[in-house]
Amino acid sequence: MTAVHAPAGARVAALLAEMTLEEKLAQITGFWEDEKGDVVAPLQGEVSVTGGLEEATRHGIGHFTRIYGTTPVEADARARVLWERQRDLVARTRLGIPALVHEEILTGLSAWKAATYPGPLTWGAAFDPELVTRMGALIGGDCRALGIHQGLAPVLDVVRDPRWGRVEECIGEDPYLVGEIGTSYVEGVQSAGVHATLKHFVGYSASTAGRNFGPVSVGPRELRDVLMVPFEMAVIDGGVRSVMHAYTEIDGVPTAADGSLLTGVLRDEWGFDGVVVADYFGVAFLHLLHGIAGDLSEAAALALSAGVDVELPTGDAYLAPLAAAVRDGRVPEALVDRAVARILAQKEELGLLDEDFSGEPPTGVDLDGPEHREVARLLAERGIVLLANDGTLPLGRPADAAPEGAPAGPAPDDAAVPPAASSGGTGAPRLAVIGPNADRYQAMFGCYSFANHVLDKRPGTELGLDVPTVLDAIRHELGPVLTARGCDVQGEDRSGFAEAESAARAADVAVVVVGDQAGLFGRGTSGEGCDTDSLELPGVQRELVEAVLATGTPVVLVCVTGRPYAIGWALERCAAVVQAFFPGEEGARAIAGVLSGRVNPSGRLPVSLPRGTGAQPAGYLHPRLGDDSDVTNLSSVPPMTFGEGLSYTTFAYDALSVSDAPTDGVLEVAVTVANTGDRPGDEVVQVYAHQRRASVTRPVAQLIGFARVPLEAGESRRVTLAVPAARLAFTGRDLVRGVEPGEVEVWVGTPRRREVETVAALTGSRCPVTRASRRRVEVTVDGV
Repeated sequence: MTAVHAPAGARVAALLAEMTLEEKLAQITGFWEDEKGDVVAPLQGEVSVTGGLEEATRHGIGHFTRIYGTTPVEADARARVLWERQRDLVARTRLGIPALVHEEILTGLSAWKAATYPGPLTWGAAFDPELVTRMGALIGGDCRALGIHQGLAPVLDVVRDPRWGRVEECIGEDPYLVGEIGTSYVEGVQSAGVHATLKHFVGYSASTAGRNFGPVSVGPRELRDVLMVPFEMAVIDGGVRSVMHAYTEIDGVPTAADGSLLTGVLRDEWGFDGVVVADYFGVAFLHLLHGIAGDLSEAAALALSAGVDVELPTGDAYLAPLAAAVRDGRVPEALVDRAVARILAQKEELGLLDEDFSGEPPTGVDLDGPEHREVARLLAERGIVLLANDGTLPLGRPADAAPEGAPAGPAPDDAAVPPAASSGGTGAPRLAVIGPNADRYQAMFGCYSFANHVLDKRPGTELGLDVPTVLDAIRHELGPVLTARGCDVQGEDRSGFAEAESAARAADVAVVVVGDQAGLFGRGTSGEGCDTDSLELPGVQRELVEAVLATGTPVVLVCVTGRPYAIGWALERCAAVVQAFFPGEEGARAIAGVLSGRVNPSGRLPVSLPRGTGAQPAGYLHPRLGDDSDVTNLSSVPPMTFGEGLSYTTFAYDALSVSDAPTDGVLEVAVTVANTGDRPGDEVVQVYAHQRRASVTRPVAQLIGFARVPLEAGESRRVTLAVPAARLAFTGRDLVRGVEPGEVEVWVGTPRRREVETVAALTGSRCPVTRASRRRVEVTVDGV
């Protein structure tokens, strides 16, 4: 191997000049030694051509796919295997280039016994970019310690239809929130020297009828002004190093073969200089599913030309089929060279070209230590949303209950408690804890958690993490309780209703825990390939809740889900409703803390609650004719909209001021927020805007900035947000994004509730948005 110590750029060029075609193609493909029958990717068993390790890596390899994330083996053991494979690549192959290792990191490193954080909808509900950055740094640090170089996350798809199974992987329905939280995650992961990968560029979440892989029909404005915004932010502001194409086709053109997106927008407009990787088998799907390629060699040519640099998880199209196309002149070798140069530059950036793996592999890496637990707890607590409360919550807790963040410990013996016994002896109500998600730790996790991604195929394998169920955590927080399952998450079995009704009648309050089971490709009610044509609670869970309500006992409904459900009826009939979006390993304790009052809820909805299945797709970000009017007999107003959520204290706003600004300038927004209640709490200050007149219709409300502000009882603070005018940019009739002059209504509150409001002016001429335009909102919080 030559040019070992050549300068950056020259070294890559020297390596590239020395490579044979087979060595080049090896660098832009992956190797995946998965276990047969473990389907964790679409059509996995029908597509993959993975062979033996030695043959597959004879000329080197670009990626090792999911060394840690496919089977439950101790991290120390997998690290030894990885180091042996890397040493073998260095010693046995002609050029001695190690492989880049990637893993799924959507809710933490997806490996056995690694910390599992709340799902992305909880990140959105928390409105806390700094905490998400901290989580990302921990995940990146775990990856780096284990020899993992690239993580496949975050998902920046903007929620458009809650029927889609992968809503649980998304951050929310507002593109700015998604972009700000997602960019913060990228910055955290990459601060540890690991490359984050944006998923799925672009349009995946806008599929027809919310079906996975469904075709997408969106106009250029929705594509540019909604779906692309988070990716633009993460590329320009976050400096992300990797992007994954979406499986979808937009108006008939699959994104994996769309050079106008993967090269024209991503690289030429936004200046992205990293690596574009294929979603698993996405190149082959151009032939097998989309039908725009006659065979795998044509599929390879289309994807490579469009800008897909690396085929994952294996080399179905980029190995033999692409080699044949290059040799017979159908594909210029220069296209191969372009992709190879990019991945070699990535390996150089990550230090792989100087690594021989002669040292010992890591041992004893703590993948779920105290800091992991603290961040998981804080994010779960801040991301739980109190949707309704008639004063029943908080329930109170015994004086000797564990302090905040303490382990759950052994559960009290409920069987020893007579039905009429007090739960704690301190005036707390007698509780019945009912429902299919009350005593299932799997309910805390999404489909890309190791528990539901891998272990669901291995019944009997220990989880390897301390994860109490909601029932465990309530017992620990509030004392012994009555309990009944009632029904399963799925299915029609109602035989447990009678026991649930009996438990409810013997209690002062019934806590009913319902929701989803995350899974893959039909193995759950939420997750990849688990779409739905009904937004009622799965199975007979609504019937269970109504049966418990019929007993007359006040019901606290706890929804542990991966999507918002049509629960407007519950908001009206239940004493309280609590929403948790797959809240992770500390989620049950966070839920119990909210119920007891130890945690003052401060989450805000990252997605609107749907009116019903037939009202979809819908969201708050719509023009006037998407709102209620007298030209239709149907209401579009959701039971609760994006940004809403209750607290155990109250807040008030005053003294809103907003400066006028040029179209290329900054709006200075300042407001005073006060905690007017009797206990500490966090308020999420949300700033919205509506441009009164423009050349194309504008949303009736648009989030332009936010800040999470902790306040003691009686405390006031002045919050100032420097909002770039570019936050109000949109695609004009000329299909160029820019900021138009005009009057802008600005308010603090939610999309439908204006706590304080004013009008500002954008002045000057229409200003196109460029890569250099300022996009981050700067927030300052001062005491008053």
